[in-house]
Amino acid sequence: MTTAVKTQQNVVVRRITCDDNAEIARVIRAVSAEFGLTADKGYTVADPNLDTLCEMYSQPRSAYWVVELDGQIAGGGGVSALIGADDDVCELQKMYFMPSLRGKGLAKRLAVQVMAHAKEQGFKRCYLETTASLTQAIALYEHLGFEHINGAMGSTGHVDCEVTMLKTL
Repeated sequence: MTTAVKTQQNVVVRRITCDDNAEIARVIRAVSAEFGLTADKGYTVADPNLDTLCEMYSQPRSAYWVVELDGQIAGGGGVSALIGADDDVCELQKMYFMPSLRGKGLAKRLAVQVMAHAKEQGFKRCYLETTASLTQAIALYEHLGFEHINGAMGSTGHVDCEVTMLKTL
């Protein structure tokens, strides 16, 4: 999906552009700080590509969407092949939402959209990692059909993400 989609009043979900890099990185850093997800523990804020997400998600089979509220980026999420795993496994990545977006069903909608894209790209399974303190996110992923698995898959570098989940697409 390459066009912007207006989902609710003043909310737009669209593919990332390179002009969005600084703003989505700011959102990810702010939400990470809110939940104590620090770089020294290997969370997303330690990702060397955090400031160049547009370029990272321009790779084949990858995609990232930003969510705007009143014209300001306030969230996003994406998918890419899971490094170090079978070719049919993707990873749901960098799902972050500012408080202003939470509780509106947007995370669910975006996750469904991301997984539909992954399926179109030939992925058969979707993996994710998170941390136990993100209870609302875990509940959403369980609702979407992700199942808890024992141990990490691939090479994500997120050493403190103790919750690992997998879903058949």
